[in-house]
Amino acid sequence: MYKIAKENLSALFQAIAGEQELYVPVNNNGQVNFAAWTEDANVDLDTLKSVKSPKDAFFPQSENLYTVRKEDKKIKIDPEALKDQDFVVFGMKACDVKGVEVLDKVFLVDPVDTFYAARRAHGTIVAMACHEPEETCFCKVFGVDAAEPVADVATWMIEGELYWKALTEKGEALTAKVAGLLTDADEAKVEAEKEAIRGIVEKLPYSNISLEGWNGDVLLDKFNSPVWEELYKPCLACGTCTFVCPTCQCYDIKDYDTGHGVKRYRCWDSCMYSDFTMMAHGNNRTSQMQRFRQRFMHKLVYFPANNDGMYSCVGCGRCIEKCPSALNIVKVIKAFENQGGEN
Repeated sequence: MYKIAKENLSALFQAIAGEQELYVPVNNNGQVNFAAWTEDANVDLDTLKSVKSPKDAFFPQSENLYTVRKEDKKIKIDPEALKDQDFVVFGMKACDVKGVEVLDKVFLVDPVDTFYAARRAHGTIVAMACHEPEETCFCKVFGVDAAEPVADVATWMIEGELYWKALTEKGEALTAKVAGLLTDADEAKVEAEKEAIRGIVEKLPYSNISLEGWNGDVLLDKFNSPVWEELYKPCLACGTCTFVCPTCQCYDIKDYDTGHGVKRYRCWDSCMYSDFTMMAHGNNRTSQMQRFRQRFMHKLVYFPANNDGMYSCVGCGRCIEKCPSALNIVKVIKAFENQGGEN
């Protein structure tokens, strides 16, 4: 294990960025999101969670797929080049790292999404333990340990020093590149930090929510429940929950006429929108109740049914923080516990 003083992190970032792209949490007008590191970037490692998850390092909010153009009366198709440059995402929390694992289950199975696969192959994740988890966090419910993120490199910020531990070959390779800036460290402080973090997690209001009754075997019981009819009513269909979520993977494919060709691109979409999966005959989910139900059934029933029990939620709490109608996955779980009663 190694460590580096917090005041020397700029030198660490410069060393990493000198060889590959580097993405860090950046505070821009009070909003923290992951962005490319620059020397004048306002890097913010103290804010617990970015507004959006950093999943777009691997699954961008918008990306070109190919360009179609006419050349000598023939149609030419130019595929977009795959990611071929190494990069580092620095400061991801354990919940967001778990979110990438969920995306792997979607994009790395046959047929493999080559755009996503290329980014995963070239990306190195440096994760940071949550020094002080917040009331909206419930990662423990989904088996995520906020004190010990599972990534290429795990880090802990303790008393002005960043403790660094490589966990994979990618992590070892990155560590070797910045070894001159790191010094040997005793793990005793890290172990104490882990205990302190886990102690906080145990006291959080949602940490012990039960998932009993939620799995891939309860499809019809949950799907046909009358609870949905009352639960969905405050939903505004704004889609905020899907855009801040680390595991939502829905996208749309669109064409854009550039005037000298057509670019086909994909962009994030939301199952909460009335035109989601719209086809020539219309849409299979014609009411907001059906769309609301789809979102949570997917995370708590459909996804675990097809992925060995893994839920498509990591307990980051962003939907709790951002929903303008105070609707979120915790409220859904509790509503079914109470069969629609007060929660």
